[in-house]
Amino acid sequence: MLFLAGFVSYVLRYNISAAGPALMMDLEFTEQQLGYVFAAFTAGYAIFQLPGGLFSDRLGPRRALAICTVLWGALTLLTAIVPDDAVVGTTAALVLLIVIRFLVGVVHAPMFPILGSAVERWFPPGSWALPNGLSSTGLTLGTAAAAPLIAWLVVTFGWRTAFVVLAPLPLIIAAVWWKYARDYPAEHPAVNRAEVDLIARGREALEVVGTDDARPSWQRVLANRDVLLLTISYFCMNYVFYMFFNWVFYYLVTVRGFAEQQAGFLTAAQWVAAAVGAALGGYICDLLCRRYGIRRGCAWPGIVGVGISGVLLFAGSVIDSGYLAVACLAFSFLFNQLTEGAYWAAAIGIGGRHTAAACGVMNTGGNVVGFVNALLVPLIAGTLGWTAAMTTGAVFAFVGASLWLFIRADRRMAD
Repeated sequence: MLFLAGFVSYVLRYNISAAGPALMMDLEFTEQQLGYVFAAFTAGYAIFQLPGGLFSDRLGPRRALAICTVLWGALTLLTAIVPDDAVVGTTAALVLLIVIRFLVGVVHAPMFPILGSAVERWFPPGSWALPNGLSSTGLTLGTAAAAPLIAWLVVTFGWRTAFVVLAPLPLIIAAVWWKYARDYPAEHPAVNRAEVDLIARGREALEVVGTDDARPSWQRVLANRDVLLLTISYFCMNYVFYMFFNWVFYYLVTVRGFAEQQAGFLTAAQWVAAAVGAALGGYICDLLCRRYGIRRGCAWPGIVGVGISGVLLFAGSVIDSGYLAVACLAFSFLFNQLTEGAYWAAAIGIGGRHTAAACGVMNTGGNVVGFVNALLVPLIAGTLGWTAAMTTGAVFAFVGASLWLFIRADRRMAD
């Protein structure tokens, strides 16, 4: 169910990109104005990561995700009925759409903090990475599916109808989640005592740092050394993610010379490779956590995955052969996503009862870097060329990998 929620979330949050050209023509937006609409989502999403985690901590995963998914559907429908420029004028239509997309970012922001909290409560230590890795598989497949699905709907029915068709998807997720999910395993009628004991087993082995006091979650996580190191490392890792998300399609077309349709298939293949990496990385991380403990079990995939991702990104930037470069980039993305489960498992191990807030802080770093990437890459490409711009990802990757040497995922914050 969390996999499906991640899949639907990414279809809905990136539907505006696939519908962008048709929407721009219908509302008579310029490219720059459409860019404002795109940026509004990212702003709302990044700003509300920590508040989204606190929201999940306060309400619990069951109520928090149900509320968010209902709002996903409502805002998707609201996007479809934005008046066109002939009714309210171009400026008013632009402002309305910017406000709606900012709110879309706000209501999607709690998704992964909620997921982290649910996984912490429903899985024992040593089994946190695979569920998180599968959720990342859902988001990568959702991104891969969104472009062709929404493009077909837009061409066949128009962009407004495409949004109306998509609006019921999160409502179905909300209904099923509310009926089945519970905040804690002991509250679920299908969970027996042995399962509750199994899920609780091993938590006492985690070292507890800090003391019980009256500080709220946000103060605890922002003052925690391991949360901050993990956030910086995730910032660096996600710089590479945003290389693929923002620039690889453009790079393949304008620098490597592939036709747009061909580049589209090659880009989709890279997202599929990322999905495989996310699921495989979660499985490997859990195996290592059960065998060597959560500290080394998370650190090794983080060091190896991010490090190799940087090496392959550098190779894909300097190799002359276009297809060999594409292969290097695909495996770079695979190894990049191989680390997702490790990052989220570490945030769960450190956060304890404050997992949602810890995940919110980490994911703030992971999405603020999207702004850095969007501004830094074209600046470097314009001055030093695209090879230099692409290899900046390798630098960030090596920094992110080295930080894992200092992260203690086995030190849990006091409740």
